[in-house]
Amino acid sequence: MKQLFTLLILAFALSLAYGQQPAQYSLFMMNKLNWNPAYAGLDNSLSATGVYRAQWAGLEGNPVTQNVNVHMPLYILSSGIGINLENDELGAERRTTGTVSYNYQLPVGRRSLLAIGLSAGLAQRTLDGARLRTPEGDYNIDASVIIHNDDLLPISEINATAPTFGAGVYYYSERFEAGFAARNLSEPAVDLDAISLVLKRTFFLNAAGHFDLGESLSLHPSLLLRSDLVQTQTDIAAILQYNDNIFGGASFRGYNSDNIDAIALIAGFKLSENVTLAYAYDLTLSALNQVSNGSHEVMINYNLNKRLGTGRPPKVIYNPRTL
Repeated sequence: MKQLFTLLILAFALSLAYGQQPAQYSLFMMNKLNWNPAYAGLDNSLSATGVYRAQWAGLEGNPVTQNVNVHMPLYILSSGIGINLENDELGAERRTTGTVSYNYQLPVGRRSLLAIGLSAGLAQRTLDGARLRTPEGDYNIDASVIIHNDDLLPISEINATAPTFGAGVYYYSERFEAGFAARNLSEPAVDLDAISLVLKRTFFLNAAGHFDLGESLSLHPSLLLRSDLVQTQTDIAAILQYNDNIFGGASFRGYNSDNIDAIALIAGFKLSENVTLAYAYDLTLSALNQVSNGSHEVMINYNLNKRLGTGRPPKVIYNPRTL
């Protein structure tokens, strides 16, 4: 009965996230290249980020995600480049994506930039049939014998790959930034034998502000909307940073007034001038809190903090922000 209840809860949660194929992150405000190719190079130096997320801890088959990306400005070309790699596992399904990003940066006024970016890469989908179970299946003969009694389902691991393309724009200034991006522009289909998975086109809209509250304290509110034009997920966050080093805050995530997902508690600090460490713990507010202990997310960022290459630097000159 407990297993049946868990499956029902998981099915309910997945139905809410039907249009949200992209992996979910609580530290979205610190990893913008992952969802907007126009952000490449806007950390003003070589920047490398790694993220590990374990969602709905304690629930068997819970989503586990890893993301690594590296990007840098090309001042001589008034542009930026980046590479983004992501692996997202949910039960028997694994989603692996690798993309390359390029943007062109245009000065706006004296201290702002507008970047226009494109991304291209490959998206692989893997389905492990040995982890699937059906009501009509026979799994008691031997642990190595898989009988689904369903011709559509595989009995071993299968995978397929499709090209994926994205685009975005990003406005960047010292006190305010905002961006809009789209992923899977062509909505490619990945054919796993008899199963065809469509990579749905998803849109991302973000905005963030940076306000000094004193000589040592600053406030960084941020917003991220994700939508496939059928369902929209909203993340709202606010972070306080002390002495450009220690920071903490919280974020709220939901789909609408009836479907509230979680509140994330965020904390972090700079290990050195170049390395920043952040952690988020999600307090689950949906029905999944009956079978899950919450979600954990860890992020580490390395920023060289030195100008690269030659050419004319952008007109926005100030210390790179980590939030």
